[in-house]
Amino acid sequence: MTKMPGPPKFTGLKKRIADHRAVTSGRACSQFVRETFCLTREEARAKAREWFDAFPKAAYWTEVESWRQLDGDQIEFTMRRLPSAD
Repeated sequence: MTKMPGPPKFTGLKKRIADHRAVTSGRACSQFVRETFCLTREEARAKAREWFDAFPKAAYWTEVESWRQLDGDQIEFTMRRLPSAD
């Protein structure tokens, strides 16, 4: 009777994952430019319009990434876009 081989060791894959993590650990992996603001509701709307006018969504993938309402009608939000349109 022959002995069944065990599972593969995955040493090559483990090395590639470790190398990738070492390269990307010191910097953000994302290609997006992000900026966070804390403004009144009207100022937040104006700032978002400013971003969409300066960096059109179709070319820069501009979007409001996240937002939350704070006390006193303050809105904290993060705008995200690509650094350039190719």
